[in-house]
Amino acid sequence: MTSPHDLTYALAEAFIDEFPQETIETLESAPVAEIVELLQLQSAQRGARILSGLSTALATSVLQKLRLALVRKIIAAMDPVHAALLLSSLASDVCETQLNNLDAGLARELRDQMSYPEASAGHLMQPRAPSLPARLTVKQALGRLRRFKPRETAVLVVTDDSGKLLGLVDLVDVVQAAPGTLLESLLPAAAPIRVNATTPRDEIINLFTRNRLQLLPVVDFEDHLLGVIRQSSVITATQEEAATDMQAMVGVSRDERALSSPLSAMRKRLPWLNINLLTAFLAAAVVGLFENTIAQFTALAVLLPVVAGQSGNTGAQALAVIMRGLALREIQVRQWQRVLVKEVLAGALNGIAIAVVTGFGVLVWSKSVGLAAVIGVSMVISMALAGLSGAAIPLVLTRIGQDPAQSASIILTTVTDVVGFFSFLGLATVFSALL
Repeated sequence: MTSPHDLTYALAEAFIDEFPQETIETLESAPVAEIVELLQLQSAQRGARILSGLSTALATSVLQKLRLALVRKIIAAMDPVHAALLLSSLASDVCETQLNNLDAGLARELRDQMSYPEASAGHLMQPRAPSLPARLTVKQALGRLRRFKPRETAVLVVTDDSGKLLGLVDLVDVVQAAPGTLLESLLPAAAPIRVNATTPRDEIINLFTRNRLQLLPVVDFEDHLLGVIRQSSVITATQEEAATDMQAMVGVSRDERALSSPLSAMRKRLPWLNINLLTAFLAAAVVGLFENTIAQFTALAVLLPVVAGQSGNTGAQALAVIMRGLALREIQVRQWQRVLVKEVLAGALNGIAIAVVTGFGVLVWSKSVGLAAVIGVSMVISMALAGLSGAAIPLVLTRIGQDPAQSASIILTTVTDVVGFFSFLGLATVFSALL
């Protein structure tokens, strides 16, 4: 008769296998001790799937609570890319302890994986890339393919006997060829696209996008196959890059996570908050220049947020479009003139439309034609310049070799606030007789 404990264990296994995503979502909010207890009852393969699915911060916390013997089995069962990412997130001394706990060959492989720069081909590649010797016949190759995972067979990597890359062959071409045909004869005449382990991630994404690749071989300087980068890895890398860009744009560290400690978050955010404070004082100083005008016409103080808000939104729209264009390689820095003209015109045209609505609203509220005209003209000027700023900031940062996402939002907010305040209050001062 099955005991209640055995039944609970069987149900847990079935749930993990049948509903992996729901399992991960449930465990993300569970205490670390409960996750550790669950993993201690599972097979190494199942534990590897669970740890690979958890957020990095939670997975590292769990890993440090597990017995070394179990960690040894789980790491061995994990994909090398995930294993390297997980171990590299640990403190250096803890990481070294875990590596020393592994088989020498696996530890050496993971050390090599972690030695590559984070945004490089070596960091993205699957090091255990199955390949086929060019001397095999189609019949022999199909026999070996039965040992490959299904996702590894769409495009076949062909090498010589020394492991040098010769080319890529589509599985369809192999299946349609005669059984005695050599793989070597199915290779395309053109040399395959490949990259070195230190090739930057941006270039890799560009190669996949431009050439519609499914797989990209990674080789050493003598063309020996080191691994392959699959399309799924590039998609994941692109998503991670987009997510970290969003953080960087508002002054948050790229490596901060939702479950990072409050103290760690404070240390990484505080420098940019101080910079933001200085820029806020700069905007306040612009307002201070027109203190007498504001004291004379108090309605100006009420309307200041309207101008600043509209110019800020216009700049943010331009920034988002240009950042997307740069990330997806839709535009290049050399196209700066066309891009800037487009954003200035878009900002000005939107400014005219918004100015009509704003002017009418201010006229009804204040009964002052002069004030309505001033805020209308100011709206056009500030929104046109905001569009220019939103486009120019990422282009300039890219041109000087800096990350275009790095706190671009903070810089933009300063520019749009200063421009908006100066244009509105400056016009109000010049045409104060009409107010």
